[in-house]
Amino acid sequence: MITVTLYTRAGCELCKQAEEDLKALQDVIPHQLAILDIDSDPALRDSFALEIPVIEAGPFRLKAPFTKQELQMTLGAAADRRVQLENINDKTFRVNTSRIQTINRADKISYWISKHYLAIFNAFLLLYVGLPFLAPVFKKVNWNAPAEVIYTIYSPLCHQWAFRSFFLFGEQAFYPHAAAKMAGVLTFEQVSISPSNPQGITDLTDPSRLLARQFQGNTVIGYKVAFCERDVAIWGAMALFGVVYAATRRKLPKLHWVIWVLVGMGPIGLDGFSQLFSQIPNSFIQSILPYRESTPFLRVLTGFLFGITTAWFMFPLIEESMADTRRLFAKKFAVLQK
Repeated sequence: MITVTLYTRAGCELCKQAEEDLKALQDVIPHQLAILDIDSDPALRDSFALEIPVIEAGPFRLKAPFTKQELQMTLGAAADRRVQLENINDKTFRVNTSRIQTINRADKISYWISKHYLAIFNAFLLLYVGLPFLAPVFKKVNWNAPAEVIYTIYSPLCHQWAFRSFFLFGEQAFYPHAAAKMAGVLTFEQVSISPSNPQGITDLTDPSRLLARQFQGNTVIGYKVAFCERDVAIWGAMALFGVVYAATRRKLPKLHWVIWVLVGMGPIGLDGFSQLFSQIPNSFIQSILPYRESTPFLRVLTGFLFGITTAWFMFPLIEESMADTRRLFAKKFAVLQK
């Protein structure tokens, strides 16, 4: 017996007529009828809103307007195809038929994830970019143990250099390295002076980088966020897009890959790699590329552009896959749960 899917919606007279025609054809061409309301899922509504009623039978699709005779021909073609596949004992057909005859826990989990994946992603992104800001909050209220846990968790994920990180509860939001040449702000060299470092951290050699990684701040200059400025911008932008994408009911079209490369990857690559290569202690490289240290503004700007374009490129792609999954399982459940 073939499976026939009718895509419909409330108040559609043509849909009601198509359903009646299908029931009338039940004795002529036996079939299992699955009725799906396109308003139950944004992807279904976007796909079929201007075409309903839509009939699917095997690989065949019939869109309105159509007659009862055309409907019978479509069902007949689907039934003949099924008989032919059964006669030749097609392996792919047997596997697919077996899969659609039962609903298991994996099916239910997959369907649930396909419906709620965006909420899961957004919750993860907001948590991922939000937790690093709790570290300085905990330091401020002297909850040092949970603060250290956060710094430790994020240490493999970010360099956590203080001269490239934001600070909370202090005189400034950031304390850049002197090499950034930012006028009117205290530099990290100035605020990192201590009895153990009477000159402050004055260069970017490996020992100084380690000290800058371990430096968390104090009550005067504030406490370091556990994520660097660029990572905050990247993941914050992705979280922002996720919220906007959910608010627009996942209707934003996919960003063209050329824009992703030029606007997203170009600036961050230029800023990051020019900084990286300029700081290699090699006289030839430094003669070509003068030593430079990026500024907080450039790190945030390029990180934001990369994060927002990456999310804009990836989320609609994921939605296309999830929409196909939802459609597949919705049809399967509609048939087997009748």
